[in-house]
Amino acid sequence: MNTDDIKLIAFDADDTLWDCQSHFDEAERQYCAILSPWAAAEEVSESLFRTESANMPLLGYGCKAFTLSLVENAVSVSHGQITGNDIARITALGKSLLTFDTTPLPGVETTLRALYAARRWPLVVFTKGELLDQQLKLRRSGLEAFFDGCTIVSDKTPEAYHELCRSHGTDISNLLMVGNSFKSDIAPVLQLGGRAVHIPFEKEWRHESATPFPHERLATVKAFSELTALLLD
Repeated sequence: MNTDDIKLIAFDADDTLWDCQSHFDEAERQYCAILSPWAAAEEVSESLFRTESANMPLLGYGCKAFTLSLVENAVSVSHGQITGNDIARITALGKSLLTFDTTPLPGVETTLRALYAARRWPLVVFTKGELLDQQLKLRRSGLEAFFDGCTIVSDKTPEAYHELCRSHGTDISNLLMVGNSFKSDIAPVLQLGGRAVHIPFEKEWRHESATPFPHERLATVKAFSELTALLLD
């Protein structure tokens, strides 16, 4: 990859720096078990997806929005018959997603250390979700020291990408975005004139589903550690 025009590298967080989706998948599995007296797991999951989708314009992304959707959907699926004890269990499932382990994925810490030591570009985290939740996940990961900043937004809109670049004194054409979500991390940046590195994760959130496409300003790698050779060699 030609790095001559890169002046800022931004990294997505969840499922790029650490595993997040598997924790949500496990919470949903347990949630479906709680609601099994009223519906099969597939039906519960489909209903939850519709509830989340309807709530996103108002609630956004993150654990708290997810938990509210879990409760709302449980009342709907059970036709109001769900007990207070089961609502408490569902709430506990949601709260557990605020404290899960954020150990860096293989190769992440070593690669970030090398990129940061090179001091060729500012490195920042650019992620969407709830402010405190995302801040705490980054802190628990132990990766804060390798970044020059962290920007958390409600959604990765074109304006959010432009504001990220403005805040670091550069233009979108000089941005390199690294992430696992083609829908949120890759396609918008390419459409705006930036560069991107796609690192697909083994699990994909259904709301982030998108069909990848080739592009002259896009590189796709299988592992985070490949960034070292891609950017420094």
